[in-house]
Amino acid sequence: MKKKEAEAKTNVMRLLETEGIPYTPWFYEHEGEQETGVGVHIAQMLGQDVDQVFKTLVTRGSSGGFFVFVIPVGEELDLKKAARAAGEKSVEMIAVREILPVTGYVRGGCSPLGMKKRYPTVVDETCILFDTIYISAGKIGAQVQLSPDSLCALLGAKTADLTKERGRD
Repeated sequence: MKKKEAEAKTNVMRLLETEGIPYTPWFYEHEGEQETGVGVHIAQMLGQDVDQVFKTLVTRGSSGGFFVFVIPVGEELDLKKAARAAGEKSVEMIAVREILPVTGYVRGGCSPLGMKKRYPTVVDETCILFDTIYISAGKIGAQVQLSPDSLCALLGAKTADLTKERGRD
């Protein structure tokens, strides 16, 4: 059963429309709890370039503040690079149980846009290689495609090298 577009709209989509930022919505079928690596599977299922699909990760810095990192779904966050980009001595991933209270989103549907509070955000520098990137639309089963420049401008985000080198730990 296909939802009408208005019914399927997420708060992220409404925010983008309010800000006048063009985007393309993408929807996919999902079942149950999200597992690790599902982002790569979804990108492949939708025919999207895996390097162009980004996931949202939330960390806590050594100072106690939260930081958001947006990286390609097939990559792993390098915590040392992330800490440097955030200006912190160190950062660590928040626990899964903290995602909803901190962001307002569930695991697997976390978007850098529309969180309960705006946290300092860094987007992986590879975003500039693309005219558009895909991010979560704020719920499992929905993505938005938009320009990385628009995303960074709306979030006040900067870009940096954030991922682990492939083939290295």
